[in-house]
Amino acid sequence: MSAEPHPRHQLNEALMHPVRFSLVASLAAAEEIDFPTLRDMLQVSDSVLSRQGSQLESLGLVRIRKGYVGKRPRTWMSLTKSGRQEWNAHLAALRAIAGE
Repeated sequence: MSAEPHPRHQLNEALMHPVRFSLVASLAAAEEIDFPTLRDMLQVSDSVLSRQGSQLESLGLVRIRKGYVGKRPRTWMSLTKSGRQEWNAHLAALRAIAGE
C-alpha cells in the first residue's frame, strides 16, 4: 500500500456541486463577472445562482459586490484570493486523479 494519500483527499467538497464548480471555473477566468452574464453562462435561474454564490461567499471563496449602474441595482461576483487558491488545488487534485 502506498504511503501517499490518494489525490481525492485534496478535492474541495464545496466545489463538488456542478453549479458551484461551473461558477468558480467561470470566475477563475475573469477578474469579476456581473450576475446576468454569469446566469446566462451557467444556464441557471436567478435563484440557483444566488443560492450557490451565497454558499461560496459564506465559505470565503467568492466575493459578492452590489452596486448600481445608473439607477439600476447590479451584482458582481469574483473569486477571493483563497477561492483562487482552492480552485487551483482542486484542479490539481482532479489532474492527479486523471493521471495527467
